[in-house]
Amino acid sequence: MSSRIKKTFKELNLKGKSAFIPYITAGDPDIDLSQKILDSLPKGGADIIEIGMPFSDPMADGPAIQKSSLRALDNGQDMNKTLSMVEKFRTHDDSTPIVLMGYYNPILQFGIKKFLSKCSSIGIDGLIVVDLPIEHDQELSKPAKQAGIDFINFITPTTSSERLKNIIEVSSGFLYYVSIAGITGTKAPDISELEVMVNKIKGYTDIPIAVGFGIKDSNQVKNISKFSDAVVVGSAIVNKINDLKKKNLTDDDLVDYIINFLLDLSDGLNI
Repeated sequence: MSSRIKKTFKELNLKGKSAFIPYITAGDPDIDLSQKILDSLPKGGADIIEIGMPFSDPMADGPAIQKSSLRALDNGQDMNKTLSMVEKFRTHDDSTPIVLMGYYNPILQFGIKKFLSKCSSIGIDGLIVVDLPIEHDQELSKPAKQAGIDFINFITPTTSSERLKNIIEVSSGFLYYVSIAGITGTKAPDISELEVMVNKIKGYTDIPIAVGFGIKDSNQVKNISKFSDAVVVGSAIVNKINDLKKKNLTDDDLVDYIINFLLDLSDGLNI
């Protein structure tokens, strides 16, 4: 059976469009509001949704996502609550792919078999585990794919051609190209260099390529979508949620602002 991720990319490809992938941290700024934001993401143009699993030591993430993860944990967010958010989302949306992104330790603590079983039953489509290298694919990557869950790996500007081939062999769903060297949300990518690298990767594989890290505005989204299969925006959304929360808006008003912010970001994909 074709996965939701594969189906989404196929449909968008027929329309000549790239996918818009917004990221939120589960439980930030609080569980109820986070659920409302998650539920609203398709209205903001989300083709695929990336949800961060809060972790106390998110080493690959920049300040914005680190703080969002700590806010969520301080509010009592845990793996059960994160999975419950997806379960609630699926009661009204069974078509938008959902990818969980995070670190290996919380999954290990939860129990790998239990985690994958729950993911499969509630409709998780893909996993991104930042700190699990491909050499350890027997631990989570292969069992995930056996459970029908895509395992998405990072490619960075410093990835060698040989390692790129090895990553492609154990990846499914899409490849996540890190547009900058460093942590998330800290500097802007060079569009011309990005295009060269993405085209190089496309010479090795037909797996869709999503570009993320450092993408903050609709102009970047538009330019990157011209040569990538998807664009991921994370820190800019997390920052917007945090900024709006400080204004003491009602939850509904805050969600409306987020929808409009996402529509502005994703508008550049409507080519």
